[in-house]
Amino acid sequence: MTIKTDVVVVGGGIIGLATALNIVEARKNVHLVLIEKEKSIACHQTGHNSGVIHSGIYYKPGSLKALNCKLGYQLMLDFCQKHSIKHDICGKIIVATKPSEIPSLETLYQRGISNGLKGLKFLTDLEIREIEPYCAGLKGLFVPQAGIVDYVEVANKYLELLMQHNVEIVLNEPVMGIKKKNGLIEFAGASNTWLASSGVVCAGLQSDRLARMSEKKLDIQILPFRGEYYKFKASAPKLVNNLIYPVPEPGLPFLGVHFTRMINGDIECGPNAVFAWGREAYKKTDFNFQDVCESILWPGTRVLALKYWRTAIDEYRRSFSKKAFVNSLQKLVPDLKEEYLESAESGIRAQACDKSGNLIDDFDIRRYGKLIHVCNAPSPAATASLAIGKAISNNVIKLIK
Repeated sequence: MTIKTDVVVVGGGIIGLATALNIVEARKNVHLVLIEKEKSIACHQTGHNSGVIHSGIYYKPGSLKALNCKLGYQLMLDFCQKHSIKHDICGKIIVATKPSEIPSLETLYQRGISNGLKGLKFLTDLEIREIEPYCAGLKGLFVPQAGIVDYVEVANKYLELLMQHNVEIVLNEPVMGIKKKNGLIEFAGASNTWLASSGVVCAGLQSDRLARMSEKKLDIQILPFRGEYYKFKASAPKLVNNLIYPVPEPGLPFLGVHFTRMINGDIECGPNAVFAWGREAYKKTDFNFQDVCESILWPGTRVLALKYWRTAIDEYRRSFSKKAFVNSLQKLVPDLKEEYLESAESGIRAQACDKSGNLIDDFDIRRYGKLIHVCNAPSPAATASLAIGKAISNNVIKLIK
């Protein structure tokens, strides 16, 4: 059956939901259909992240990440307060554990200032221990804006508001084809087809595949990286108060293994970042032949592997050795012991890579006529979801007949 509508949003993750919400709040009489391939919303990146409200300290000034994180941060706080969603602006410390990391820590401070952060403070080793008594470091940087929330709860509130606006939510409906038809956009699902005046595709781990329906020679490919976590056992001593991060490795979009207090009180440790043998390969034993072939055949994958093979070996060592994982964490918290930790859920990061082997470090949002594709939206996309949704909504509204 073919159904006509004003707007179709593909993807029931936090970006798709926030985009849909912005559209219907800006244009009250619009008819919007949100299509999700899973049986429920927030099944992938939204439901498998660490729940950090990011401050924006890491991102290049002027980048889409920096601009949207700054705006999205305040929008997220306002949203949580308005809808009584539990959150905590607890602050975090970024810790240099060796002299060679101090220049990078100072660069982060300058980025934070450029991105409008107030109250940033360098910490001595003694001042680090005043905030986190079991943390060891030569120099720290306190970031007061960082916080924690449950993004699944946020996504469910987005969904609740969408339903109040009479948005049609279609679950368990993978999109098989997207094409232009008589001045409209046709979305072919597994059971139905929709014709819309405009559309937005927020497909996360599948974003490049759907984008190739609009641009066959797409110049980026999604590479899946699994992030594995441990968490403190209930019987473990309390060694972490809030958020403790290392200085990230230059050139990579990953932040290194760190400690995160979750909004439910758990303390998570991780993640590492290993190439996953499938876009939804949450377990080490999961394997998807098509996904692996596509990743290996992508020219950028080979360049990336040659450039970072030593880093990759270290990440896989942490993946298969709890001792190695704990050794990395002990650089920040020396009193940590293996027996304090138990396995926690893993997540998959959808990371765009170009043909030259560069991991795209910014949001990548492309417009093809009346269709917008979100091709790359890694962290801090959850924090920035309302800002990203607002920016996309402003474009979509102009396209609605």
